Amino acid sequence: MPFLFILHSRKILVTGLKFIMRIALGIEYDGSQFSGWQQQKGDVRTVQSCLEEALSKIADQNIQVVCAGRTDTGVHALNQVVNFDCDQPRDPKAWVLGLNTYLPDDISALWMRDVADDFSARFDAYERSYRYVILHRVGRPALLNKKVAWRYGDLDVAKMHEAAQALIGEHDFTSFRSSQCQAKTATRNMLSIDVNLVGDYIYIDVCANAFLHHQVRNIVGSLIEVGKTAKPVEWMAEVLALKDRTQAGPTAPADGLYLVNVKYPDELNIPECHTPPSFS
Repeated sequence: MPFLFILHSRKILVTGLKFIMRIALGIEYDGSQFSGWQQQKGDVRTVQSCLEEALSKIADQNIQVVCAGRTDTGVHALNQVVNFDCDQPRDPKAWVLGLNTYLPDDISALWMRDVADDFSARFDAYERSYRYVILHRVGRPALLNKKVAWRYGDLDVAKMHEAAQALIGEHDFTSFRSSQCQAKTATRNMLSIDVNLVGDYIYIDVCANAFLHHQVRNIVGSLIEVGKTAKPVEWMAEVLALKDRTQAGPTAPADGLYLVNVKYPDELNIPECHTPPSFS
């Protein structure tokens, strides 16, 4: 049986003298043609399955990845962070360039880093941010089809922003979680939420320690109810307190949702995305 020991925070398999390295990878993707992040049974196109297939080819071994946060069908990402283990040492630039030759056009590797063997893209992250984009005009989008949500009719953006502030802080977000959500607890810490109108676009920026399944889209759907004055500003706080999904607004489409950034402790040296999508 091969013996495993630690040297300089790296695992070494004595038989064959192979280094088992942990690598962090940043990717962006257009989620329009994917059935979400997570690998599924059958011939289903997911981000994870395409990424693992490409990584396995370039590493010449079976690669499995862990991501910072699973995204739904149709959701995009500017800086999704994953980690995987591999025994093929390569220059980070060579990793990125080589991997992109095997990835489909709607996924791109951005950067790679060697990390400690106990690094977790999921559990070491302490903050995640999303941006939801609504094109607010009479004509539906053509060039930005599947890249933004679309809504016409009056929306009071100031009231939407005011209502959203009731969600800041640590709360039980049961009213805004999907019925399929598998999280053990609905408690999350909402760090900030801002709603702004710039030209024809409404930008909803949400930042929290972590998110529940459909949480952002359910919040957006409820804010739209406030924006079109179907519900008063105070309604968001009432819905939050009820802890009942049936009392909140409908789930907003996935098209306009982007995972923008994931934050880690500075000492881990994980690159960040500082430029959310802007179409104004």
